[in-house]
Amino acid sequence: MISETTRICFVRHGETDWNIEQRMQGHIDLALNANGQAQAVAAGPHFSGLPAAALYSSDLLRARQTAQPIADALRLPVILLPALRERNFGRCEGMTFEEIAASNEEDARAIESRDPDYATPGGGESRRQHETRIFGCIGRLVSDHPGQTIVVVTHGGVLDVIYRRVRGLPSDAPRDYPIPNTGINWVAINGEQWLIESWGETAHLE
Repeated sequence: MISETTRICFVRHGETDWNIEQRMQGHIDLALNANGQAQAVAAGPHFSGLPAAALYSSDLLRARQTAQPIADALRLPVILLPALRERNFGRCEGMTFEEIAASNEEDARAIESRDPDYATPGGGESRRQHETRIFGCIGRLVSDHPGQTIVVVTHGGVLDVIYRRVRGLPSDAPRDYPIPNTGINWVAINGEQWLIESWGETAHLE
């Protein structure tokens, strides 16, 4: 019997200057910084020889730049999916938490409490809306690739959603697990069963 389990290697994009400054990036289209570019280059060879059926990426620049060395190693095209984007933080994008707290107490309270239903004004998504988008996208990928291995380059907030889904963590629980830049994360999905095979691998950066 052929296994219908889909194995997905999720890769977070490389470092940006706003990662260092802890600014909310959301849908703002930032490039990798020099360290992030080096991380992406270092990640590429890790995928050489992997029998992947496809390579998908968020369409934001920092993800696309991370995906390209992986594409070179896999000898596959990068398929861009806007549904793999980071959560949209509306008017808070580009700000640190301290700047948000100084400008709008309501936004700050919602962020600090991890309110699942608060959507930041200015086009922002709530945590629940973001989860729905991500689960819908992953569901389509699994449906398209039963029994296959694929690679997905995406964002820290997306990986947070995935980790919580596997571990059964509520969206308001604190994040106490690593999501490093260009970290490699393997998840096996078969129907409603999601299993983390490995998480936050960074040996390729050493």
